[in-house]
Amino acid sequence: MNAPNALTLSRIALVPMLATALIAENLNAALAIFILGMATDTLDGHLARSRNAITDFGKLMDPLADKLFVGAAFICLVLLDRLELGVVIVILSREVAVSALRFVANRRGIVISASKLGKAKTTLQAVTIGVLIIGDPAHAASQLLVAVMTFVTILSGMAYFFSWASTSGEPATSPG
Repeated sequence: MNAPNALTLSRIALVPMLATALIAENLNAALAIFILGMATDTLDGHLARSRNAITDFGKLMDPLADKLFVGAAFICLVLLDRLELGVVIVILSREVAVSALRFVANRRGIVISASKLGKAKTTLQAVTIGVLIIGDPAHAASQLLVAVMTFVTILSGMAYFFSWASTSGEPATSPG
């Protein structure tokens, strides 16, 4: 167990705390927990790369922790009527599809790294969740942010599949 993996596990441990705070509509606590969870995501990646501490456990669990954490936030926002269910279905469908593609690629010995568009998607999702936790979800700016985030989520998912298909099963990915 190294520091990046411990941070990944801490993010998983934050999932029920985030969900509880959101469902109880303790939005300030929910925002603090969400920011903490996203900070652990940034820090664990930085530590793993800078210390050459990338492990098989981390490769598997870090993306899973991210999906659990962000997915729980999105589902709770639907329950609070702060986000439409259809948007979350699109987001979660993309995550399942890209995860399945990565699984298939991994079985063929190919690692599909996060693309710049995928990282932009993650950033937009985090910002959108933060805005929806503390802001007015009906405000035009919030709605525009949800629309842009949804568009980038779809686009990034499509990009992974187009890349995979256009290279005969060997995706062209960007290390950044």
